[in-house]
Amino acid sequence: MTDPVGKLPSELDQLPDRDSEETAEWAASLDAVTQHAGPHRAAYLMRRTLQHAEAAGIPVPRLLETDYVNTIPTAAEPAFDGDEALEARITAWNRWNAAAMVTRGSRLGVGGHIATFASAAWLYETGFNHFFQGKERDGSGDQIYVQGHASPGIYARAFLDGRLSEAHLDRFRQEAGGEGLPSYPHPRRLPWLWEFPTVSMGLGPLSAIYQARFNRYLHNRKIKDTSASHVWAFLGDGEMDEPESTAALALAAREQLDNLTFVINCNLQRLDGPVRANFKIVQELEAQFRGAGWNVVKSLWGSAWDELFQLDTTGALLRRLREVPDAQFQTYATRDVAYIREHFFGTEPALSELARVIGDAKIAECFYTSRGGHEARKVYAAYRAALSHKGAPTVILAQTVKGHTLGKGFASKNANHQMKKLTVDEFKCMRDLLELPIPDRAFDDGLVPYGHPGEDAPEVRYLHERRAALGGPAPARRVHSVALPAPEERAFATLEKGSGKQEMATTMAFVRLVKDLMRDKETGRRWVPIVPDEARTFGMESLFPSAGIYSPLGQTYEPVDRDQLMYYREAKDGQILNEGITEAGSMADFIAAATSYATHGEPMIPFYIFYSMFGWQRTGDQMWQLADQLGKGFIVGATAGRTTLTGEGLQHADGHSHLIAATNPASLNYDPAFAYEIAVIVKEGLRRMYGENLPGEDPNVFYYLTVYNEPKPQPAMPEGVTEGIIRGLYRFKEGVAASPDSPRLQLLGSGTAIHWALEAQELLAAEWGVTADVWSATSWGELRRDALEADAALLRGEQRTPYVTQALSGAPGPVLAVSDWMRQVPDQISQWVEQDWSSLGTDGFGLSDTRPAARRHFGVDAQSVTVAALAQLARRGEIPASVVKEARERYGL
Repeated sequence: MTDPVGKLPSELDQLPDRDSEETAEWAASLDAVTQHAGPHRAAYLMRRTLQHAEAAGIPVPRLLETDYVNTIPTAAEPAFDGDEALEARITAWNRWNAAAMVTRGSRLGVGGHIATFASAAWLYETGFNHFFQGKERDGSGDQIYVQGHASPGIYARAFLDGRLSEAHLDRFRQEAGGEGLPSYPHPRRLPWLWEFPTVSMGLGPLSAIYQARFNRYLHNRKIKDTSASHVWAFLGDGEMDEPESTAALALAAREQLDNLTFVINCNLQRLDGPVRANFKIVQELEAQFRGAGWNVVKSLWGSAWDELFQLDTTGALLRRLREVPDAQFQTYATRDVAYIREHFFGTEPALSELARVIGDAKIAECFYTSRGGHEARKVYAAYRAALSHKGAPTVILAQTVKGHTLGKGFASKNANHQMKKLTVDEFKCMRDLLELPIPDRAFDDGLVPYGHPGEDAPEVRYLHERRAALGGPAPARRVHSVALPAPEERAFATLEKGSGKQEMATTMAFVRLVKDLMRDKETGRRWVPIVPDEARTFGMESLFPSAGIYSPLGQTYEPVDRDQLMYYREAKDGQILNEGITEAGSMADFIAAATSYATHGEPMIPFYIFYSMFGWQRTGDQMWQLADQLGKGFIVGATAGRTTLTGEGLQHADGHSHLIAATNPASLNYDPAFAYEIAVIVKEGLRRMYGENLPGEDPNVFYYLTVYNEPKPQPAMPEGVTEGIIRGLYRFKEGVAASPDSPRLQLLGSGTAIHWALEAQELLAAEWGVTADVWSATSWGELRRDALEADAALLRGEQRTPYVTQALSGAPGPVLAVSDWMRQVPDQISQWVEQDWSSLGTDGFGLSDTRPAARRHFGVDAQSVTVAALAQLARRGEIPASVVKEARERYGL
């Protein structure tokens, strides 16, 4: 609704005006300025007034955008405490070797990226020379998330500092034979160098926020003093389009994570062209981050622009910079000065007059190369501002030219992301530009040489001195092996003895186990429970008052349920990370906790519990990130299965997460049927990930368990089943033969499906005279993994029989497998089962109904298992086909 003159109502219309005459005077003053000095002057005065009010602490809304200039004026830049000449030489060598490495690799077709590091070189070099804390002092050092496509520059620096050789550089993207360098930051492939995998794009910024938050979590819980650690995330402006890149900005501001800095390399280009062709990505990002509560520092223009800004007495230059879209500015960097004079300065008289007094060389410098991200002093000032700002995280928007110093064939070209090499002539031009002492004869064989000034050269000595002063080399990953003691047995014994007549869902059994483990004197405080706002669904509310929910502010309110036993308690030293409705944030929490043993030298034991449908399906990319980063812990898909979670229907019915999980080599996947199986699996997981390892055993794994919300009596643990539980299969209940010649078969069930198999075992014996043995298949995935390893051993000339083949060896009759998952889950092991094989599962879309109705719909209930078993025997000629027909009719199938 509008008033008669078309004015939209605002919140100010709801506030009393105590002095309307004064208000009118202010409005008249603004009108007068607009009339006599123009709207630009009026807008300037309004911005300065708001800026002054903000500095004075007057509560007014913040401006979301500022002018398209550097936040820190040249006159306000801090003193530079380094040797600019030597740092320029170091950067030149690193630029050269990064380009040489990719170009040499391109001869073999392995590719690589040159242009990203070329634009961002000073963003990294300034950090390495002055800011990034290493790990060789007390504490954990800084955590550095390197932009994935800039990895050649990091390798080039490691070559200069002596950590890599020419042979290493020549094996860039050639890892199969060992000693190769992965294409992107990858801890699993190069675990002494890389800490954080940052490709897929978007996961780096999300993880950096939660890493900074987890640093505070460790500090507030008094596990590790992380007050000196700072998290740096280097990102591309195109990468900010990923939804994960901005998903947690509000959390970082809300929790005042001033231990976090984003450095966004704004070269205005993504992989195929401009990031915001018709708009301005820097202004968009500034508004986005300011709106979320971040401190924003813009470093856009190099010192060559200072003269232009001083001559801009009318503000025309600032207005023009704000209005030119990014794609056009990119074009200026590729066209001649005459074009720039006509199309940039020729748009209004004030700009034409400004351009008249500027020489062509100055215009060329400004528009071709002079950017804030290309000058050490500008970058240094931005980093100092970030570290000195308290109470909020900082984002630095640094403008650069993609392909800077690589020549006009690369700089600002749309295709430069796909350009993998320079010619010899282009390298010679680059050499001359960078003033490197590489003679022409070094190119005689047609192969671009690597460059190194020598171990005793001033550049190398300076590099080592700067890194020594900052705490050692960076990036660097360090693992201090700390074996945690095994928890006391009584926590596991509770589940191993069973529940008697009491019914208990396996979800509740897992939660009960972890609650007991969190009380362990030695390791209890290292558990990190993570849940995305469903703790009450999983029966975890009893942890609220005892363990507390982590909040950096503690609890500033009186909870509505304060008088109840299990009230909602937040605490600064709270142990639970209750993330709200964000599976991506919860997984980022998990990754930070799961890798704390390396990042901070403090092993933590995270368990992340969630609706199983919303784990691998929703955040599977982060599960791979977890594996890449060598994370450890327990991921728990609760309320699992396609028919067990009653009423919720298709969107909640998980019948496939074990298939997705099976694709991840670091994930050990279990579908336990009973509480005691959970106890055995968790105990084994703690030993393998955090205790003493067996010879040849990889501790850098994580466990995925699916647990169910269907209450069932939990039996006591039988004798001699531990190995079978861990390896994936054991016989739970042997069938009693009705007669010596009765037909016999084997029923394999996982998770809650074992109850259908046990009921079918009774039906087969009582009504059809068939004997069935029931096996608990705790892990189809581990059975397959073992079988694949046996196949690989065979290729090496070693004779190994897969465990599943051994376990079922001699078992009479066919095998029928059943689960609450798609048939492909148990079918993973079919080729290593010597008996006739068939399976039942919940293929198709889920649906809402009662458990019995859903199971009948999918054909996995006890009666369906019975008929399928009889059909197997009939196909083998062991019973008449008429028996199958009779059974179908009796059970109404």
